[in-house]
Amino acid sequence: MSTTRRSLLAALLAGGISPELLALGLPGFAVDAPELAPLRGLGGEALDAPAAAIEGRLPAGLSGRYFRNGPGLMQRAGQRYRHWFDGDGLLQAWTLADGRVNHRARFVQTEKFRAEQEAGRFLLPAFGTAIPAERPVRGSDSVNAANTSVLLQGNSLYALWEGGSAYELDPATLATRGVKAWSDELRGMPFSAHPKVEADGTVWNFGTANGRLAVYQIGADGQVRRHAVLDVKAPAMLHDFAVSQRHLVFLLAPITMDWAAVRGGQSMLEAMRWGADQPTRVLVIDKADFSKRRVHEMPASHVFHFGNAWDDGRLLRVDYVQGVPLPEFNAAAEQMMRGERPVRADSTPRVLEIDLLTGRLSVTARSEAVEFPVVDPRVVAQRHRFVWYPTAVDTGARWGFNGLMRLDIDSGARERFSFGNDVVVEEHVLVPKPGSTREGEGWLVGMGYDVKRRRSFLSVFDAMRLAGGPLARAWLPYAVPYGFHGRFYPA
Repeated sequence: MSTTRRSLLAALLAGGISPELLALGLPGFAVDAPELAPLRGLGGEALDAPAAAIEGRLPAGLSGRYFRNGPGLMQRAGQRYRHWFDGDGLLQAWTLADGRVNHRARFVQTEKFRAEQEAGRFLLPAFGTAIPAERPVRGSDSVNAANTSVLLQGNSLYALWEGGSAYELDPATLATRGVKAWSDELRGMPFSAHPKVEADGTVWNFGTANGRLAVYQIGADGQVRRHAVLDVKAPAMLHDFAVSQRHLVFLLAPITMDWAAVRGGQSMLEAMRWGADQPTRVLVIDKADFSKRRVHEMPASHVFHFGNAWDDGRLLRVDYVQGVPLPEFNAAAEQMMRGERPVRADSTPRVLEIDLLTGRLSVTARSEAVEFPVVDPRVVAQRHRFVWYPTAVDTGARWGFNGLMRLDIDSGARERFSFGNDVVVEEHVLVPKPGSTREGEGWLVGMGYDVKRRRSFLSVFDAMRLAGGPLARAWLPYAVPYGFHGRFYPA
């Protein structure tokens, strides 16, 4: 074994990747775009930082746990996943208390992950990588990556992946408990990675399979209140939705599955076809009666993420981020997984208004480069004014976001902060200040990666004063692979 390989193995077993080793080339991964280095991934090991180094001062009232999820393992035995969406789920827990911060990360011990760890190689197909199955595939949970988002209910933490069941973990230790079945009737039904949680704890979610749409209403106690499976000709990919006071809103993009291509050896993602000349269907479902549905049409639009929605009985307003068409997005994701900087293609803010009486639709578009929109958790499914996003400010050809933006969707005013081009900013979530009642009165908490230091950090901003910069940053002694989504739960 070479000195380089021994050093790499030692770093992995120690629970992190050192800055020096992040500069090494690994199979199938280039080194010409340093901001992409975290996408190399880990080898299946745990990460622990009992005391993150604090820069600045944490707000006295900020106390709780911030859970995040994302793809953490990208390659085995010299074979590398082709798409960012494929990596095995790495669940992170940041604990903030008494001005101190600690961090831990554990891989979700899915059936797939355990089998491939034992074998030391990929055994099962992934969403975007065609791998011949060496184990039986009995359903979507056989290939469940559990890598997209999180949900905490009581003493159960769920790792979410839109194509299959939620995986339950212990929130204190991040030990995996197993697949979650919300009821015997719903066992194995996909449970998406974007549940909407209203202020009273009511959870709304969905899942899709073979053109059908499963809709869930779950109480704050974790019990299913209502559910339905609707034949709505759901697209081959449906990632997110929005909830207002009276409605569930889905944008059904013109994405179909070429099953002949799948049988011919293509991955699911490669076999998806984008109908640029077909409309995106706007499906509006009555929350009180799932059988009451209406469908509107708008030009073909690819949407991954929504901010929020509200309605007054006649006007339904939905804010979302307009993404690039699926073929261009997938091509960029494959380049990123090779360590190559993709051609710049921005996703941008949109506000959709639907007149529920006339069916008239109107869309207001903006030009800022953004993604991962969030709102104050107290206004989910209610009238809201502000949306926060990671944003790209004068990044040129460099990949990723380097700042944060707050948008007033009533007035169109914005506030931004940029770290500069040596930092990649991930999703930030809003944490209300204890005792506050005004929308936006709180902190914005999320992760970033410093390209020069080759370290990941947690940043804390005053959500209504972004331009002033971070109040504090908590630095890890290692880099963490880029994740997708998280939630903060106050102590």
